[in-house]
Amino acid sequence: MISLLFTNGKSLKGDFLRIAYRSPGDVPKSVFPSVMFAVSKKTLPSAVRRNRAKRMMREAYRLEKPFIAQRMRETSLSALPGSVDMVLLYTRKGGAIPTLDDFRREFRTLVSQIRFS
Repeated sequence: MISLLFTNGKSLKGDFLRIAYRSPGDVPKSVFPSVMFAVSKKTLPSAVRRNRAKRMMREAYRLEKPFIAQRMRETSLSALPGSVDMVLLYTRKGGAIPTLDDFRREFRTLVSQIRFS
């Protein structure tokens, strides 16, 4: 799944998040996308800070699920077989980890830019 996302998928970059996504496949899946969260060691060397960033991304995703469902209905994605696969990557090197509101705002902005074809 990961290699398909980066070779055949599309990508959007924000201030500190990058979303790589792939449109529906042939195998029917759930209504919501399968999502992976990643923070590299080069971006945040401290394991404590990497885990904090991943927790913030997961919580932002959980809180924005209604917006994702609405966006999927708007793009008639629910009529297509399968669901979307996506990876959320934290890309800000060093510095303070953004707040939950910042993660939500960034995530919502990037999801609203996703173009399904």
